[in-house]
Amino acid sequence: MIEPESPLQAAKYWLVHHVGLAKDALHIYVALLLFLGSAAVFGWRLSGWRPWLVVFAAAIAGEVWDLRDSLVYRTPVVLAANWHDIWNTLFWPSALMLLARYTRLLRR
Repeated sequence: MIEPESPLQAAKYWLVHHVGLAKDALHIYVALLLFLGSAAVFGWRLSGWRPWLVVFAAAIAGEVWDLRDSLVYRTPVVLAANWHDIWNTLFWPSALMLLARYTRLLRR
């Protein structure tokens, strides 16, 4: 019998299958899209906290949704995997923010 899944899980599995990227890579792509996209749309500096906070909020929301799905669909809760996803999602936005803040590399 196939387990039911939430719309979020179905969308993630569809992306993994159709885009040809691993789930970890999708976390990185989405994080960079949110970080750079929110900075561009709102005119925020990459060295500021706001673009990073957009990524942080999305990462936490996604993992809370994953935990909720685990409880609803009675799948194992693996907190180490949730932490891995948060860390993986925040790594490059954090690196870019710090580079923009403390080096001349990302300055105009």
